[in-house]
Amino acid sequence: MKFETYPDAELMAMSLANKMAGELENVLVHAERASLVVPGGSTPGPVFDALCGADLEWGRVDVFLSDERWRPEIHLRSNARLIRERLLQGRAAAAVFHPYYTGAPSPDDTLAEVESMIYPCLPISVLLLGMGADMHTASLFPGAEGLEAALSAQTQALLVPIAAAGEPEVRVSLSATVLNGALSKHLMITGAQKRAALERAATLPPHKAPVNAILEGTTVHWAP
Repeated sequence: MKFETYPDAELMAMSLANKMAGELENVLVHAERASLVVPGGSTPGPVFDALCGADLEWGRVDVFLSDERWRPEIHLRSNARLIRERLLQGRAAAAVFHPYYTGAPSPDDTLAEVESMIYPCLPISVLLLGMGADMHTASLFPGAEGLEAALSAQTQALLVPIAAAGEPEVRVSLSATVLNGALSKHLMITGAQKRAALERAATLPPHKAPVNAILEGTTVHWAP
């Protein structure tokens, strides 16, 4: 794990966007396509605002989510909605987006279809993740139903349904194996509380601190 500190969140967002754009550009020099995996939530929004203007061949970039709430895109809690509003704008509007929600009542009914769509995009070229104060990342929540399968190295699934206590809907999350397979991994956090949580997570097993499952080889970006 590499730790990078910034004086404020604005500078962190700009620097991270530039770094990710450079990584995607390098991949496109050597490969026909690149893949970018991003989280939902409010923290990465400023990164998306900056990244969408990057001078890339966005038509050769596949974008998909680290995790998603099983909601239609019109729903306020849809991560896909955030991605369309904040990332797939400007130049980045040319990227190919692969949403997960299919309209099925349950993700179990349709995940094979979604996995077939993202399988050709693997391994992930550039991955961006966030972390909650409870040490979850993507939708890998401590104690959640589905967490054991998502963390298992034997899991063949790319996407795992997750039901977390206190969450109003089922989610789907990329498995730890898929996340760790990314060529470049970034984790962004802000504030003293999350920095303390990350430091604690590094001392705990992944089933108690799921973010620890992806920390090896990851660059952590932190601002107060």
